[in-house]
Amino acid sequence: MELLDGNKTSKEIKLEIAEVVSKRKADGKKIPHLAAVLVGSNGASMTYVGAKVKACEEVGFKSTLLQLEENISEQELISKIIGLNNDPDIDGYIVQLPLPKHIDEHKILLAIDPRKDVDGFHPENVGRMALNLPCFLPATPGGIIELLKRYKVQTESKHAVVIGRSHIVGLPMTILLQRNAYPGNCTVTLTHSKTKNLEAICAEAEIIIAALGRPEFVTAAMVKEGAVVVDVGITRVPDPSKKSGFRLAGDVKFDEVAPKCSFITPVPGGVGPMTIVSLLNNTLQAVQ
Repeated sequence: MELLDGNKTSKEIKLEIAEVVSKRKADGKKIPHLAAVLVGSNGASMTYVGAKVKACEEVGFKSTLLQLEENISEQELISKIIGLNNDPDIDGYIVQLPLPKHIDEHKILLAIDPRKDVDGFHPENVGRMALNLPCFLPATPGGIIELLKRYKVQTESKHAVVIGRSHIVGLPMTILLQRNAYPGNCTVTLTHSKTKNLEAICAEAEIIIAALGRPEFVTAAMVKEGAVVVDVGITRVPDPSKKSGFRLAGDVKFDEVAPKCSFITPVPGGVGPMTIVSLLNNTLQAVQ
């Protein structure tokens, strides 16, 4: 069993990006500028955005945090987004999800300029991804693909099972894993809450992408010997033995699944750091 170490790999990629930024600076070229829009004060969202801003500093990007009140109107938020679309100094930006319930996320995503959509959520980028055209890949799936590539995980002709059909992870992963490229060329099965015989389907998989947000859902009985398991989930689980009162758990029951795997991602330290460097790569692509 080998760990797909997102912490280690993301540090290597950050060094590569920092080198490119340093050269751009020396050549008098524009320094990449990433902006983040945060609505309200959701604790998890603030943590995620803080990590992204810190990552920008580490690689030499400029960053801007636009923190807005929880009760901002949908139209006011769209106006802020149009301002970012028209700001030539901003190369890419993200609107941190989830948004307050009174705001329609689809309307907000449609308002984002696809050329600055470094989260890769705009329908134009999703469509280009489906057609295997140049685009911004969604950050988490893009990070997973890069992790598989860096560890030289064989994907061609493999049966991959994706658990979860979200537009952020599950659906894009099915597109990327089946495309005629490396990593790719898999036969992909997409499963979800209405799938029958899920355990049996997973047990036949050579690659499992678990992205359903249910802690320790994937058990050893669902994993065949030698499988590659990528755990996208991260949930706070109450744990009185911890000072914080909780521990972080993935969608995979790591201790019992790991011994059966050829490769597996840890939680934390697997997919999360790769999501952030994927965002940085997209921003670099935007300025280039």
